[in-house]
Amino acid sequence: MNMYERVLSTRKWDEDEQAILDQVQRMTDEVIAPNAEHIDATGEFPWKNVEAINALGLNAVFVPEEYGGMPMSFRLYLEIVAIISEACASTGIIYATNYHGMKPLIEYGSEEQKQRLLPCIAEGGLGALAITEPTAGSDATGMKTSFTPDGDDIVIKGGKCFISNGDVADRYLVFGKWSEIDDPKKSISALILEKGTEGFTVVGKEKKMGHNGSSTCTLAFDGARVPRANLLCEPGDGLRILLGSLNRSRPSVAAQALGIARAAFKDMVAYGSDRVQSRKKVLEFQGNQFTLADLAGELLMVEKWLDYVADLVEAGESDFGMEASLAKLRASDLAMKMTTECVQFHGGYGYCRDYRAERLMRDAKITQIWEGTNQVHRQLIGRSFITK
Repeated sequence: MNMYERVLSTRKWDEDEQAILDQVQRMTDEVIAPNAEHIDATGEFPWKNVEAINALGLNAVFVPEEYGGMPMSFRLYLEIVAIISEACASTGIIYATNYHGMKPLIEYGSEEQKQRLLPCIAEGGLGALAITEPTAGSDATGMKTSFTPDGDDIVIKGGKCFISNGDVADRYLVFGKWSEIDDPKKSISALILEKGTEGFTVVGKEKKMGHNGSSTCTLAFDGARVPRANLLCEPGDGLRILLGSLNRSRPSVAAQALGIARAAFKDMVAYGSDRVQSRKKVLEFQGNQFTLADLAGELLMVEKWLDYVADLVEAGESDFGMEASLAKLRASDLAMKMTTECVQFHGGYGYCRDYRAERLMRDAKITQIWEGTNQVHRQLIGRSFITK
């Protein structure tokens, strides 16, 4: 057992958690991993993978029991994301997006809203989070989508871009600005839009560098009417909901990046132990050993930090934004570094599709961009040290 395996073996899971993780690992080995190359090449949405995830009821691990779920720990949820993402990054983000979009409904929704809107997700429905716009990426206050009250309805006008699960979701958490509030920050509000709403259309699907099996879409709202009963909290509460939800979705994205990094690390070890050059295994060259040692250390640090953040969430901490930012920052930077080195380790083969190294590298890049670019996270972390 190497150092990495030894450290991970010290992680403690209870009997129920271990049973779920064993099922998830078996599912990824039998269904998701064998399908990953095909969905990357074709760009097909991996419905077979989603069906396998739903057969295990994995949405239930973050949905409360009273709405059809079987809630488990946040740490377990993160590990599920990492395992799925190690096998297929596209499928990992599809699953994680269900959490990103629907956890705010769980946290901030009324009892009536949760009773009405969550059972669909617990049963395997797909969720989406709609924040980004062409003029509002990292600066969400620049969004232009408007919410106008009209009797018992809210009329939505505007559009969103780069929305994961945008063309397949059953429930959308949409952020926009309340038309009757002038302040750009205080006007931000949030609501749940249901699949099939008239006036809501998917107007485009991105062709991307990686994550080709995950739909990334442009959405349009042309007077879409949503019941006012679908508004989360009150008009103007959206920024609070947005920031609170990002603190949980950023560790989730970190887990997805971690899964990609794990895959690249394991591929490097396997290839380096098998490939012979100049009558020596690739891993017997000292320079390659140095590279692997550094990467193993960084990988373990990210693993343990993500566990630490999960423990904060489980303990009920409310102020863990910097810790969440650091998890996302370090995990995504490592995913890019690890996959780049994985390609290099494989030499010319790493640049070809005979091995998954090049796919892992393409999949890794977006993790440094979404859920706040890493430049933004560095700024957030750095300025937190300014004394007042």
